[in-house]
Amino acid sequence: MLAIIAPGQGAQTPGMLTPWLEISDCAESISRWSEVIGKDLVALGTTADADEIRDTANAQPLIVATGLIAANLLGVSAPVISGHSVGEITAAAVAKVISEFDAMRFVNDRANAMAKAASLEKTGMSAVLGGDREEVLDAILKLGLVAANDNGAGQIVAAGSISELSLFADNPPAGARIRPLAVAGAFHTRYMQSAQEILAKSATTISPSDPTGSIISNRDGFAVVDGEEVLERIISQVASPVRWDLCMKSLQELGVTGVIELAPAGTLVGLLKRATPEIETFAFKSPADLAAASEFAEKHK
Repeated sequence: MLAIIAPGQGAQTPGMLTPWLEISDCAESISRWSEVIGKDLVALGTTADADEIRDTANAQPLIVATGLIAANLLGVSAPVISGHSVGEITAAAVAKVISEFDAMRFVNDRANAMAKAASLEKTGMSAVLGGDREEVLDAILKLGLVAANDNGAGQIVAAGSISELSLFADNPPAGARIRPLAVAGAFHTRYMQSAQEILAKSATTISPSDPTGSIISNRDGFAVVDGEEVLERIISQVASPVRWDLCMKSLQELGVTGVIELAPAGTLVGLLKRATPEIETFAFKSPADLAAASEFAEKHK
């Protein structure tokens, strides 16, 4: 059984759209979406530097746009779809819950709202690598931080105020390494409540359809088959932790044998290789991978 998954913020790299824009259909889509959101996705995906595309307001629409053109080029339906954080919007469009234009408008509203929310207080996120899982979670909780991303495979992301994160870095749990992330705020925590409210208003203009396959939700790894619920979960997820560990567990329990990660690919298949090595993975990074990606999809359909 095949699953298609979409990465979240942090997967972007400078120039990542360049090879895709050599394909006329992809270039036309990117141009149309740029007009829809009022941002030059071509420039962001080709000439913008790392700092510019690290900006939440730019990173999120760029990531979703890249995932959508990869999905369109691949042209494969899968019975299981999922995405990490903002990748859930990509997944919703791939599963036909929302249109591509609605997805781009929606992610742009999300990105702008989260960037604004992040500017209100000095907050951030740090990756915790290794250590005993329960000890790590306990240490995060004791400092008033939140395990905003539980990514499985020995990776948890703590989020909260800069002062709390500094204390955490000075006193890491036994056997754990703490690496500050280059993000502007404490995403998937209460600090994003204002962004969640804006996104809820944005969603009132969307009429979702039921997905073409089961969408594995970041909230709890549950397989969602109702379009309204998919949209509601995407809205609430802005201020709630991402449980990618449970998403990977669901992929396993549903009997998925192969997973294709859409561009900008690599991060999620890396987690899957460590957490569920029995599931074959494919990172669809550029158009040069199309033939191999199609062959992989055929093998696992």
